[in-house]
Amino acid sequence: MLFELRQYKIRDGHKESWVRLMEDEIIPFQVAQGMVILGSFTGDDDDSIYVWIRRFKDEAERERLYQSVYESAHWKENIAPHIPEMMDREAIKVIRLEPTPKSPIQ
Repeated sequence: MLFELRQYKIRDGHKESWVRLMEDEIIPFQVAQGMVILGSFTGDDDDSIYVWIRRFKDEAERERLYQSVYESAHWKENIAPHIPEMMDREAIKVIRLEPTPKSPIQ
């Protein structure tokens, strides 16, 4: 298994609309394509922080799912156009994680 911890910087005043986009559009669409989403979070004392975690069986699955999601017409035409107004794409941080042998999250 491999995991992605993705941290985004949300533009001022867009926290609620970003969470709505993620929970109503992005996450359901990605799950429908086969992605496993373990959780999504906002900063407790910083409205600009949004973090989510995805899990993949291996690198081949990650590549296949990335293509299925990000190269789809639905993503390009219906989802991607709304992202720049709410999220600073230049500030995206993606940390790839591997669980330790006894980690409860596998």
